[in-house]
Order: sequence, then C-alpha cells, then structure tokens
Amino acid sequence: MTVKDHSDIYRQFKVIFEDEGLDRIDERLAVLEAFLGMENHLTAADLTRVLEEKGISLLEEFVAENLRLFSQYGFAQEKDFTDQIPRYEHRHLGKHHDHLVCVRCGAILEFHNLEIESLQIKVARRMRFHALQHRMEIYGLCSNCLRKRETTMPLPMASPGEKVRIVGFLGGKGMERRLTSMGLNRGANVEVIKNSGPGPLIVASRETRIALGYGMAQHILVSMAQNTE
Repeated sequence: MTVKDHSDIYRQFKVIFEDEGLDRIDERLAVLEAFLGMENHLTAADLTRVLEEKGISLLEEFVAENLRLFSQYGFAQEKDFTDQIPRYEHRHLGKHHDHLVCVRCGAILEFHNLEIESLQIKVARRMRFHALQHRMEIYGLCSNCLRKRETTMPLPMASPGEKVRIVGFLGGKGMERRLTSMGLNRGANVEVIKNSGPGPLIVASRETRIALGYGMAQHILVSMAQNTE
C-alpha cells in the first residue's frame, strides 16, 4: 500500500473518530499509522511495543480498543487462532488469503491457492449454499520447528493433533509390557489429543483414547508418522 493510500485512510478515520465523538484523535491516528506500517499478524501487545520504539507511550488497553475499532469499520481483521490471543491484520479490499499456523512457535504464514478457492465455490454450489466469506487455517509445524526437532523423541514432545509412530520404549521390558498391554505397541500410529495443562496426556490409537501420566509417557519414543491421508 502506498503512502497516498495511507493518507486517504487517515482522513477517513479522522472523520470517523470525530463523528463518533471520540477523544485523543491524534493518538488514535498514531496507532493507525503504526498498524498500517506493519504487515505482521499483530497482537495489541505487539503494536504497543512498536509504538514504544517510535517514542509513543500508550497503554495496551487503549491500543487494543483502537484495533477493535479498526476492525469494526473494515480497515482491519481480527483473527482468533487456536490457543492464541487475538491478532490483527490489514483488510485489503478484494483480496483474500488463508493461514498456516505453527502450533509450536506460533508463526503464521499466509497463502492463496486458486485451486482451493475454486473447489470451495464448487462445493458450496453443489450443496446449494450461497457462500459470503470463509476462513481456512491449517495447523502444524513450520520448517524451523521441524529442523530443531529430533527424529526420535519422547511422546510428550509431540504436538496436539500430530500423528506419530511408536518406535521404542525406555525403562526396560517391564515398562514395555505395561505399555503394550494398554495397546501402545511398537510400530503403532497414535494421534496426540492433549499433552499440556492439568490432567493426563491423551492419545488416540485407532478408535480408543488412552490416558497416560506424563512420567509414563516420557518412556515412549516416537517419530513422525507417514501421512496416509
């Protein structure tokens, strides 16, 4: 977006601020300028830090209020990715993109695929559904997180939603017998359902959910399962 485009937006928002009877217009425009100068998916805390670096000290609550206002009037989009606080991005009229979200580091990658867009339209038409808008988010691991990870790792290091293959056990034959009696056999593919927060770690093996204490789960060595979908 060019500087001229930004100037047009500033003028539009100044009118909106005045019509709404809002105060601190210059500070709100400073928040807008900082937001338009970034192409990331920003939280209110992120944008507050950007403003601090520019020598503008504002409360995070005030910045968050303005981000919600930008979304309300169609200049920004609020995105609530799973297990993350709200993030905001520019809303470019007439443009659309989807997201790849890393569940390990939180990185968000944008992509646009004409084949996917066309297929979604065909599905909606086939079901006689009039689509107005959509959002698609694919959760997984980014290339940086994959490079940092060991080929073989203890089960608790796998991410929720990930399918892994059991390749070995720690703790001797007694521990292996105990785990295999639960259906966790060497070579089996399991899906990680939950591996954080209170309560046990939970995996799914075929149609069965299995709850494990984290101490026991550490004895299970896994690798990434081959994608068979």
